[in-house]
Formats: sequence, structure tokens, C-alpha cells
Amino acid sequence: MTIMATDRETAPQPTRGSEIRRHELAAFLRSRRERITPEQVGLPRGARRRTPGLRREEVAQLSAVGVTWYTWLEQARDIQVSVQVLDALARALRLDASERAHLFQLAGATDPRPDANCPSVTPALREMLTRLEPIPACIQNSRYDILAYNRTYGRLMGDLDAIPPEDRNCLILVHTNKDWQAACVHLEEAQRLMAARLRASLAGHLGEPAWKMLLARLEEIPEFRENWQRYEVVGTRSKTKEFLNPYVGHLTLEHTDLWLSPQLGARMVTYSPKNEETRERLERLYEIACGGPAR
Repeated sequence: MTIMATDRETAPQPTRGSEIRRHELAAFLRSRRERITPEQVGLPRGARRRTPGLRREEVAQLSAVGVTWYTWLEQARDIQVSVQVLDALARALRLDASERAHLFQLAGATDPRPDANCPSVTPALREMLTRLEPIPACIQNSRYDILAYNRTYGRLMGDLDAIPPEDRNCLILVHTNKDWQAACVHLEEAQRLMAARLRASLAGHLGEPAWKMLLARLEEIPEFRENWQRYEVVGTRSKTKEFLNPYVGHLTLEHTDLWLSPQLGARMVTYSPKNEETRERLERLYEIACGGPAR
């Protein structure tokens, strides 16, 4: 009996700080939910809606989580929240960068999403990206997150500046963004190759939150899921790629990865022109990216 009493006394108890944070998180989620209309997320309003904004079950549906579980979250229950769920909630509630950071802080979690000002992208690397103009170039990690890019790359497949930083991932864009899909001359081949390269990279990152979060998002896309289930693996290699640019037309480019560390992680991706016509069109694209008129 004494041992049992001691166990109860020494068992970790919820702190006052964690309780306050749970209530703040609950209030924050309710406030963000109530400001979004059903029409904004493609849901019907219905005739008997009394709740301002979205209902709890609608947020649960959009985030692919259980209604009971989300209700408990808004009731400040002491439950565990994964970074994948927090990411899904941030997207469902259309949080901006500051709101997203606040959400993760209240949940006591570290956001694994690469920030727009990634510390691994040094001023020297940004200078290199600029000096490569008009050659399109960017810095990516092994998950295909675009960490930095020059102006020509920003216009290679549409307008990358108009895409939120959390969506600047090549795999997400090539499966969901109409401009990127229209720009890829060999779209299905590109989707399949990228899935195979991602699987090859995954072996060194099994169980990492950022990878789990990305895969959970990608596996909602039927085309990716079909390629992913092939279990194909492809290593890194240079490749000729063709793009149909919306500003200057057809481009034939040599894709090259320049690794930034001994490990196959962050890399600088460059697209060199394969012929004189492409070289001239890249120069014109650079002028457009700098604010010049499209011809």
C-alpha cells in the first residue's frame, strides 16, 4: 500500500502552465474556425446554420481527424497532438505564417515545415543564385521543399512568388498546381520519377515528423499514391527537361544537382539551356522576371 501511495505522489502531474496553454489553444482554434465561411472552403452553407463560420465537424472533415478528437481539442482536454495534425489544422483553417507559428507554440510542438528564411540558405548561396541569372536555379532539400530561388526560376513554371511558402514543394506543386502541370511537357513521367527519388531519399529519414507530414499530404493525391505504391527507387542524376513556359514558350534545359554538403540533403538545382533558342528565351524570361514587358 505504501508503494502505491508513493507512486501516486511521484507520478507526473499536469502543470498549471500546460493547462493554461491548452485553454489558449482551444480559444485560438475556436476563433479561427468562426471566422471562415463554408463558401471559402467549398462547403455548402445550408438553411439552418447558426454557428458563425465553420462547424467543428467541418473542420474535422477538412483536417481528416475525428470529430470527437477535435471537439476534445477545443474543450482543452489533455490530449497529444502530432505535428501532422497541426499542419492539417493550419491548412484547413487557412492560417498565415504568424498564426501557424502561434498554433505550434501553443501546442508545444516544433513546426517541421522549412521556413522561407531557412538558416541553411546563407547570404553567399543567395548571391550565387543571383549571379546564375538568367539560368533558373533554386535550393531544395531532399523532400523537394524549395528553400530559395532566383527570379528566373520563380517564373519558370508560372509565378512562384504567388504561392504560399508552405506550398512551395515541387511534389505538391506538380500534382496540384495547374500552372506547374501545364508547364511540364512530360508530366506523368516527371511525377513518377519524383516519387521514386523521394522514396530513395526517405530511407535516411524514416519516422521524421517533416517527412511524415509531407507524405500524409501527398498520399491524399491519387496520382501520387499510385506511383508511390510502385515502390520504385531512382538515384540522383542529370536529366534533360522540357518546359512550356507561359511567358516565352518551349524551353529545353539540362537539370543538374549541385550538392551543398557531403550528405545528399540540400542541393542547388540549376537548369542550363540546351540550345541557342532556349538561351535567348531564358534571357527574355529574366527580363520579364525583373519587371520587363512580356513579348
